[in-house]
Amino acid sequence: MKNAPLVSIIVPCYNQSEYLDECLQSVLDQTYQNWECIIINDGSQDDTEKIAQTWVDKDHRFKYLFQENSGVANARNYAIENSSGDWILPLDGDDKISLTYLEKASEHFKQDIKLIYGKAELFDYENGPFVLREYSFDNILASNIIYVSAFYKRADYDKGVKYDSYLKKGLEDWDFWISLLEKNDKVIYIQDTVFYYRIKKDSRNVEIHNNSILKNEYENYILNKHKEKYLKEFGTYFELLEKLQKTKSLNKNFEKFFISKRFKIMSFFTSFFDKFKK
Repeated sequence: MKNAPLVSIIVPCYNQSEYLDECLQSVLDQTYQNWECIIINDGSQDDTEKIAQTWVDKDHRFKYLFQENSGVANARNYAIENSSGDWILPLDGDDKISLTYLEKASEHFKQDIKLIYGKAELFDYENGPFVLREYSFDNILASNIIYVSAFYKRADYDKGVKYDSYLKKGLEDWDFWISLLEKNDKVIYIQDTVFYYRIKKDSRNVEIHNNSILKNEYENYILNKHKEKYLKEFGTYFELLEKLQKTKSLNKNFEKFFISKRFKIMSFFTSFFDKFKK
């Protein structure tokens, strides 16, 4: 383990004290030893601080931070900016990682890799494989196919890739991956179960997926924010429509946006001005 890169595990918590012990135990159990775990309390009103402090007292690699409630995006950003690792691994306070996740990921740390993740399972309210489409650049632009607990380099975060605080109710991880990744970046997928995603009746993801207005608002925001990347990848409006038909993972709200007048106009003027640049 000598000269092994330091991994900063970022654990934001908001009123999740009943799950926090299980989450942090999965960190402590890691076979890869060179890590620090930054627990960031996002203004919880439960026993989060008390529980976090017991872990800080148990092992010096656990560190505790507090902020007034301002959302998971700000919490992650604040914790990362107070971390020291070469690699970042976000881990929500109600989820778990396998005991070999860091070890398996570390096999790729010295390669020219942008992101590392692997197989995952659901647990709690739902159980079974967490089935996501295979990674490709087109697929990540089409929908969120990478869960939040994937490894990336601190150096990439320092280039200005941040979690967007506008997305307080969800999809901030999808927006982050779109910001981080470019078409030719190498992404590693570990062929073992390395992540356990807790499903609760009241989780943020259940909330946003049950709220079509909010979900549509967030998707439109993300698409507008990254419009240059979408146009570069998918091309003109008609090329985009053909691409959409081949991308089966798109939901109806996402597809409606692309077919909307706003995107037609945006595509038209982008293509129009590009002709004069040549």
